[in-house]
Formats: sequence, structure tokens, C-alpha cells
Amino acid sequence: MKLMSAKNKFNANHPKVGAFFKAAFGSGLQEGTILELTVTKPDGEKMTTNLKVKPSDLELLNELRNMSNK
Repeated sequence: MKLMSAKNKFNANHPKVGAFFKAAFGSGLQEGTILELTVTKPDGEKMTTNLKVKPSDLELLNELRNMSNK
């Protein structure tokens, strides 16, 4: 329940993030998709990484989705 409360607060604080994920992943994430993440610190320093989605990643995401639906 505490996790759900934190998730709801995060969504209220950052509504565009949830909408982005729904638009980007609404039709399902596919193997071979490349995800890229950039973090920009307050001083302007940037760090970027990416990953190519593998079958094991899809399995993990499905397990997490199943946990959140319980």
C-alpha cells in the first residue's frame, strides 16, 4: 500500500512522465527496442546511457506488471 501511495504521489508530481510511458509503451515494448536515458544535474552536467531490450528484460517487466496488478 505504501508503494501505491508513493506511485500516486509521483504521478501527481510528474504527470507528463506517466503519459509519456503510456504513449511510448502502450502498444507493448518489443525486443530490440533501444531505451535511452539522460540525466541532467542542476549544474548542467549530463550523463546518458542506453540499452537494447532483450527477452529477459521483457520477462522482468511482465513480472513487475503482474505484481502491480495484484
